[in-house]
Amino acid sequence: MQQFTVPQFIDVEDKIMGPITVRQFLIMLTGSIFIGLGYKFFDFSLFLVNGIFIFGVSGILAFLKINGMPFHYFVLNFIQTLEKPGLRVWNNRLDFAVEVEEKEIKIEPEIVYQRPKMVSTSRLAELSLVVDTKGVYRGGNNINKDIRMQS
Repeated sequence: MQQFTVPQFIDVEDKIMGPITVRQFLIMLTGSIFIGLGYKFFDFSLFLVNGIFIFGVSGILAFLKINGMPFHYFVLNFIQTLEKPGLRVWNNRLDFAVEVEEKEIKIEPEIVYQRPKMVSTSRLAELSLVVDTKGVYRGGNNINKDIRMQS
């Protein structure tokens, strides 16, 4: 039988530099590129405001986790919840009258449920052995016949 290794810790991201993951590095690199473009094209006061804002947003996106999930997943889940809320509230008061038509009800005979026959513990163990051996072991009565034939 072939053996396979099962991956473990698949929810942990790979680290590239100390505690920094690839995702965090790419987010901070993108933020740094936008700050550099702001330095190139804006005057200094606008660059400071823009740079502090971009640095804060990229830091939050890269490092903040809410309930163990990255911030951008939290924001996406929040937006989905606003669009399609999963909580349904039942209003038990009817605001309008409902007319109900009365129909004749036909009563059909009741179907009686019969319990399946119980299998004894020894028979269950024997069936389990047949399944585990993929049919090589055929049960208590058949094994005696097989042994007699082979001798």
